[in-house]
Amino acid sequence: MLVVAGCAGVGSGGPAEGDADAASASALAVVASFYPLAYAVERVGGDAVSVTDLTPPGTEPHDLELTPDDLVSIAEADVVVYLGDGFQPVVEDAVGAEATGTTVDAFAAVEPLPASSGDGGADPHVWLDPTLFAEIVDAVAAALGETRPADAPRFLANARSVREDLATLDREFRRGLAECASRVLITNHAAFGYLAAAYDLRQEAISGLSPESEPDAARIAMLAAEAQAAGVTTVFTEDLISPEVAESLAAEAGLETAVLSPLEGLTDVQIAAGEDYLSVMRRNLEVLRGGLDCA
Repeated sequence: MLVVAGCAGVGSGGPAEGDADAASASALAVVASFYPLAYAVERVGGDAVSVTDLTPPGTEPHDLELTPDDLVSIAEADVVVYLGDGFQPVVEDAVGAEATGTTVDAFAAVEPLPASSGDGGADPHVWLDPTLFAEIVDAVAAALGETRPADAPRFLANARSVREDLATLDREFRRGLAECASRVLITNHAAFGYLAAAYDLRQEAISGLSPESEPDAARIAMLAAEAQAAGVTTVFTEDLISPEVAESLAAEAGLETAVLSPLEGLTDVQIAAGEDYLSVMRRNLEVLRGGLDCA
């Protein structure tokens, strides 16, 4: 079973070498559907869990196709953590058909925002608001504790530690985005609604909730005009999808581009560099401060 990449060192410390086999044998088998959930499980579970991330590094989670081995992992897992409401329908279907252990729909742990892009339904990108992500962390701790009551105090203590990290991150965002020349966030797709709502920004997405949706020429022209009227200087592209449309808008409106990660997954480069949720979010903050001309 694959241990999720990018989360090394975030647990409460591994077992001594002589106890490694015993610890591995007794670890809870947890399947997480994509990176943010895998990160939450790894932080909360520490060396008491063995985590399989269904979404490979560098893969857009909307594009995930499950393998037969993935289905076996879901069927044999003690706990499966996924994000419902259609974010990864193939995972939801597999969980309903195959899972025999505890299942956790992380979306049920939060109060979702309606989609702001006209797609209908709710915006799934809840992990980009650290305070909401903390609610998911608590739901993970509760599920792990119910599955293994003997370790429940440890899981709760780890969750409190993650909550403290997320509270610090939230304060950094509030301070860093308090005074900006522009509060309009033009993004490649509508992934940043929760971040915008949390920090008094206004998201204007080129395409909708699905990165594959194609905007029409009228939408591009409208955003170009709005950018000029609002004093916007930057269009934010992403790391896991093509920047072509965003770069076209930037060229039409005479704007710069900058990469803002929706943290749907890590790239191989980020994993090799030891990046994780917190470090990527902090880089997002610096990118936002530069692109929005914050004091």
